[in-house]
Amino acid sequence: MDDVQGRTRRSAAAARAVAVIFAAALLGVAAADDVPRSERSQYDVVRGWPRLPPGKSLGEVSGVGVDSRGNVLVFHRNERRWPDSDQLGTEPIREPTVTLLDPRSGQIVAEWGENLFAMPHGLTVDAQDNVWLTDVALHQVYKFSHDGRLLLTLGERGVAGGDSDHFNRPTGVAVAPDGAVFVTDGYRNTRVMKFSSKGRFLFQWGTRGTGPGQFDVPHGIAVDRAGRLYVADRGNQRVQIFEENGGYIGEWSGPRIGRPYDVAVAANGNVVVLDGGDQSERLPQRSGVAILRSDGSFVERFGRWGHREGELATAHAVAVGRDGAIYVGETDAARVQKFLRR
Repeated sequence: MDDVQGRTRRSAAAARAVAVIFAAALLGVAAADDVPRSERSQYDVVRGWPRLPPGKSLGEVSGVGVDSRGNVLVFHRNERRWPDSDQLGTEPIREPTVTLLDPRSGQIVAEWGENLFAMPHGLTVDAQDNVWLTDVALHQVYKFSHDGRLLLTLGERGVAGGDSDHFNRPTGVAVAPDGAVFVTDGYRNTRVMKFSSKGRFLFQWGTRGTGPGQFDVPHGIAVDRAGRLYVADRGNQRVQIFEENGGYIGEWSGPRIGRPYDVAVAANGNVVVLDGGDQSERLPQRSGVAILRSDGSFVERFGRWGHREGELATAHAVAVGRDGAIYVGETDAARVQKFLRR
């Protein structure tokens, strides 16, 4: 069997056992025998992209997304860095934290987000080109218009909590085809929360642990056209797959998956999993991108640790354009890179 495995487990409740097994069979999460043996990637980095003005740079890139026109939105921390102490202040970053890039030239189209965020994290662009952002220091989730007008705020600024009105370091957002909003919450609460399109809390699932539906730092989330949710369960080194009602379908894990920091769904239905590495002094440094079909079968992987073009230094966020271009945001290298299939 291949080392990328989708393992379907029975849920604890007998009433769900048959449904889980049936759903997993339909999804094919246990199938991994058709993995290609060649490890040669078909993706190349676009050198010299983006093209920033002289003296201009990005901060730690924590979020990346693509709008309906192919423009790339980058959520970064500008002059701020994640502190060694893990104590996050709430003073806003003075400079812009959202940068819009032309997908072809890589030039800056627009910037906004100054004096708003304290520790940027996740970025998602919905079907209407609204921009959803999370701030792990302020414990909030935001919905902005494409040009930076605040439309909706979830959570209480600077106040952590575990109830339906508060977050504790929320990490990512996924917006379903029907407008429902899913939030991974996140570093401390280890849960997924579902909201209506207007921001009304509906329900949640998840506790700390290693079993089905349990999490250890749910760090990123994406949804496909069929409504399946893919959660980057970073601490457990797996991607968990759920129905929109929180029903567990299956999981993917293994050396080719690594430690998922983020996940995105391509227009062709493939799922792009971002391996950010282990951040360990004992283990070799690693970053990479794995591509799987929605049935869990492996397509390919590319990327290696490093700061040169085409290498990845703590890959933190991933997005896929409609043309198949893959964009990766990095925290250690404080940059975003573009990869195209040959």
